[in-house]
Amino acid sequence: MKTFSEVLAHNGVSTELISVLNTITQATKVLSERISLGTFGGVLGSAEQENIQGETQKNLDVLANNLLKDYLAKNSAVAALASEEEEGVVACNESGNFVVAFDPLDGSSNIDINGQIGTIFTIYPRLNQYGCAAVEQFLQPGSQQVCAGYVLYGPATQLVLCTGGATQSYTLVTNPDVLRDLGLNEGSIDSAGEYLLANKALSIPRETGEFAINMAHQTGWPDWAVRYISDLVLGVSGPREKTFNMRWNGAMVGDVHRILLRGGIFLYPLNRNKPECPAKLRLLYEANPMAMLVKGAGGSAYCQGASMLDVTPKALHQRVEVILGSAAEVERCLSYSA
Repeated sequence: MKTFSEVLAHNGVSTELISVLNTITQATKVLSERISLGTFGGVLGSAEQENIQGETQKNLDVLANNLLKDYLAKNSAVAALASEEEEGVVACNESGNFVVAFDPLDGSSNIDINGQIGTIFTIYPRLNQYGCAAVEQFLQPGSQQVCAGYVLYGPATQLVLCTGGATQSYTLVTNPDVLRDLGLNEGSIDSAGEYLLANKALSIPRETGEFAINMAHQTGWPDWAVRYISDLVLGVSGPREKTFNMRWNGAMVGDVHRILLRGGIFLYPLNRNKPECPAKLRLLYEANPMAMLVKGAGGSAYCQGASMLDVTPKALHQRVEVILGSAAEVERCLSYSA
């Protein structure tokens, strides 16, 4: 049984990048334990304040953001960080070689109902021509990511990660007796638990019979999205002559996790009913890291009619439409907007 750090070393990941990833996972272990306590962990309810996005923050949003900030700022390899909850770039260490962006708690609406929530993160190389606090550090296309991943806090806490090769998954095991039974050296076991390799190469099926979209927004969708979803809903009596099932978690991390494990297509089209903010998902914190993970598992990801990973961000909190998942179904979906 291989631990997270052992797998990364075997994959040829640099010791410096491993240290950054260990810092992130250490913070998520603490967060996982607090979440598991529910009401008794002091993480439920609203913080009665808004983040830079104009969204009401939950107590867990604030806790997760501060936890990741504090952990990452102490790692000398981290030059700067950017968070969905922060207005601008947070400078860390001038000598650092990496910049880290994250959505500390995806799926905030699910917190108080014990639904799926997660932490999404991405790591880019530091650009030496700019100071570590420069916003330009994060205006790199997704193809420049050196690593992307998320932690899903569910019945089991699972980490999904891609460092440029195959997308892999890990499960957090906290029981020391179980860890010993699995053959881990007692002296090397982290008291907060260990992420153990569960799947060394996730593979998204090319074909699918599932789709994930928020149907409540359909009156605002572009015409192509209305036609595409209508054809799926018609099932065997429609042009696709096939039954499709809809799945929706209210957290991108949950929907993408399902797609990585069994296939599907995830869509978040533009919404013309919200002209002030037609797109929902952030390119830097959500769309790009998920696109890297999906690509590493053989899937596809697009936004604004282009491959997601080729899009260069124009702003730190830029939002985009998202289409990702099983490659063949994504291709069919794109044909509706051609």
